[in-house]
Amino acid sequence: MTLETTEENDMKYALLLMGTTQDPECGEDGGADPTEFMAFDKEISEAGVVVGGFALEGPELGVRVSESGGECLVTSGPFAESNEFVGGSYVIEVADIDEAIAWAKKSPAAKSGHIEIRPVADY
Repeated sequence: MTLETTEENDMKYALLLMGTTQDPECGEDGGADPTEFMAFDKEISEAGVVVGGFALEGPELGVRVSESGGECLVTSGPFAESNEFVGGSYVIEVADIDEAIAWAKKSPAAKSGHIEIRPVADY
């Protein structure tokens, strides 16, 4: 496994916008104003570093597929044992982890949740 890079030696990082179901400042009941997210989205997109990403509906709409004792289990969300969820992501292409951190610090998602930064593996 190698980390995905371009010819210019830029690396791709996933910025995972994380929230918690128990945080009243997260989601529709609070947190950053949607206009803050739109402004951040415009800034990071216009900078030309975004190469992908997605937004997700709430964890209550999720379905988990797993196996236990040879049986396939399908469980509807929300998942009580997990109070953390991914609300969306950006995949960015930047010079290094420091630049990825700088972008994460600008995101309104850091105010009411946190942002996990992961290098994108080249498979």
